[in-house]
Amino acid sequence: MRKISYILLVLCFIGCKKYDNIYPTPCDGNCGTTYGVVYENQNISPNPNGYYEIHWNGSEYFQITGRLTPVREQYIINKVPLVEAKFDSDYWVVFDTLLFQTPMYSYLGWFNDNTLNTPIPFGNYTYTLNDLIGLHPPTNIVGYQIPKYFCTECPYAPTLVGTYSKYTYNPTQNILLDNEMIGDTINIFIESMFNTDIGGSEIVENHIKVIIL
Repeated sequence: MRKISYILLVLCFIGCKKYDNIYPTPCDGNCGTTYGVVYENQNISPNPNGYYEIHWNGSEYFQITGRLTPVREQYIINKVPLVEAKFDSDYWVVFDTLLFQTPMYSYLGWFNDNTLNTPIPFGNYTYTLNDLIGLHPPTNIVGYQIPKYFCTECPYAPTLVGTYSKYTYNPTQNILLDNEMIGDTINIFIESMFNTDIGGSEIVENHIKVIIL
């Protein structure tokens, strides 16, 4: 019995060692990230308190740019690294003073040529504020919306929250910006994943604070 236990222990050790060799840690050293803020092609340096200050001058977006530590060869397929960066924020945009009109057409109505390809509208329909909110849920400034019937308990739910920059060591994300944000502080949350496939993976979290002036 003791001999059999010894053999099982040796086999377990060999198996674990082999598994570690097949799926090593994603990076040669510690996986690292560096992120910054770019506005109108200018790199913004944080102030002494760690906040990035953007002086709004009409441009409708700013950028978050990053640099990731390279992964091992095992996690590169066809020269494409298995890395991704997920962006999220605590700032949402809702329709407050916006309305628009869309032309209305009649079935078997009037056309401006004999091919019947260009219908003539008989009036306009105006979408009100309530209509817009019902059709378009609040938008996060990193570029996504929560579906109306969002399933928070579904296993795929986390993939619907946030926007992604994948398979690049230099992830970039455009962030919505307008004059309504002047005076506000925006928190950008970033999760960088090293190795998005099977095997060992590592996630590095970053938090960027931006003040719009």
